[in-house]
Amino acid sequence: MADDNSRLGELLVKEQLITPLQLRKAMAEQRRSGGRLGHELTRLGYVDENELTGFLSSQYGVPSINLSEIELDPEVLKLIPKEVVTRHQVIPVNRSGNTLIVAMADPSNIFAVDDIKFITKFNIEVVVAAEQAIADAIEKYFTSNISFDEVMMDFDAEDEEFEFADGDDEDINVLDLEKSAGDAPVVKLVNLILLDAIRKNASDIHVEPYEKSMRIRYRIDGVLYEVMKPPIKLKNAIISRFKIMSNLDIAERRLPQDGRIKMKLGRGKEMDFRVSVLPVLWGEKVVLRLLDKSNLQLDMTKLGFEEGVLAEFKENIAKPFGMILVTGPTGSGKTTTLYSTLSELNKSTTNICTAEDPVEFNLYGINQVQMHEDIGLNFASALRSFLRQDPDIIMVGEIRDFETAEIAVKAALTGHLVLSTLHTNDAPSSVSRLLNMGVEPFLVASSVNLIAAQRLVRKLCKDCREPIEVPEQVLIDLGVPPQDVPNYQLMRGKGCGTCNNTGYKGRIAVYEIMFLNDELAEFILNGASTLELKREAIRQGLRTLRMSALKKLGEGQTSIEEVVRATASD
Repeated sequence: MADDNSRLGELLVKEQLITPLQLRKAMAEQRRSGGRLGHELTRLGYVDENELTGFLSSQYGVPSINLSEIELDPEVLKLIPKEVVTRHQVIPVNRSGNTLIVAMADPSNIFAVDDIKFITKFNIEVVVAAEQAIADAIEKYFTSNISFDEVMMDFDAEDEEFEFADGDDEDINVLDLEKSAGDAPVVKLVNLILLDAIRKNASDIHVEPYEKSMRIRYRIDGVLYEVMKPPIKLKNAIISRFKIMSNLDIAERRLPQDGRIKMKLGRGKEMDFRVSVLPVLWGEKVVLRLLDKSNLQLDMTKLGFEEGVLAEFKENIAKPFGMILVTGPTGSGKTTTLYSTLSELNKSTTNICTAEDPVEFNLYGINQVQMHEDIGLNFASALRSFLRQDPDIIMVGEIRDFETAEIAVKAALTGHLVLSTLHTNDAPSSVSRLLNMGVEPFLVASSVNLIAAQRLVRKLCKDCREPIEVPEQVLIDLGVPPQDVPNYQLMRGKGCGTCNNTGYKGRIAVYEIMFLNDELAEFILNGASTLELKREAIRQGLRTLRMSALKKLGEGQTSIEEVVRATASD
């Protein structure tokens, strides 16, 4: 496999589809993940998946196929066992007499072809398809579609084993909890909740107990949806199962606890869940954050930056010292922006140290430190230690207090590039936040390179979006200049199977980037208010969050409702 990967990489470099540096980075990631080189190249954004498929098709002289555009015959699908399909990541597409046509991402994998030929007794013809399309087809046609209703039927015969859960919580025996949490139907139900959340691309799972009911909700593209209501008698068994999987103390039910679950999903893919358990009035609420490194967007061009702004942003992060601040509320994608910035800056000649709480994704070549407040390891103490580690670039998860802000500013002024986040509504108010913490205006003016405020808006589903007519006055009221209204092509998502009938699939960031030039620095030194600073920045060309969101609206990427929701205060 390693030889095949090397050969593919060399061919792509020869055809100038990727650079030698991109190949080295992708191969380093591929060695760590154990996956395929093609997957890493597309995940890192170095080559488009369709472009890679077309290249493989011409290179090996086999046809290419778009699996998302065809409906496969169930009888043909039965010709290759599920375990063979998942092991080799192949899909049987069609059968003609004694010949079986099979879609593969890697047409050079002769071991897979021989294996399928031996098992099926058919002659095998190969067509090439995108790796993600094959994974989606396996998910659609071969993954068990067992439903919550089917799992709940397993509990009918075992009702008596869960009767204790209706009684007084304080009287529950820990041994009873362990027994019920390990019961087959409970294990199956909890596993199904986790897998269903992964399939639906949820970012969080909420398990919530109430006095006479219980509910499970998923956060998908920033919005919570209720997916099921298990019987209240299963409350303690389900919550205890999550705690056991997270290595938490099931006997401790009065204090908050934090843990982690790691799931293997086959073909080397792993999914991490960050688990938080909180005692509430009627038991314990469990919230799980899904951390899927394969979905981490590290390509800055795909985050949502406008072209001109991205060029200026890259110019500023390439400076040898100064401070880059990313600001916005919780869940606005600040961490993704910082990780993609670090990925852009990550070179063998650069020493990067990060202080994070928590470390969500581990990135190769970056020294990441997990905060532990209980033993005195906080952002300020980590920053002090970093300065003795000969760093080039420092990332601190959040500036929360004067001590952290002071050290970060001094580091930025003494030859280090410092990246961090703040919780403010827009870019200009970040300056006020630093001043309110006690940082001197001349230090802010001389240390900060740029401030990026951001929000996430849901993207309209590409499979079901359709044009709509909207009165011109609506767009003008939103802030669209009257002369630009005719250029706006508005769309809406009708709802389909791809987007779970929501009309939206995925999210994209809208940015407000304020570059601190000499004129704005002078405003800060003269004690200008946030409003005055914002007016001057707009006069100099600052595009506000609302302007950025309106551009996405005009391009048909999002809806009016999302623009208003994400930029209501703008």
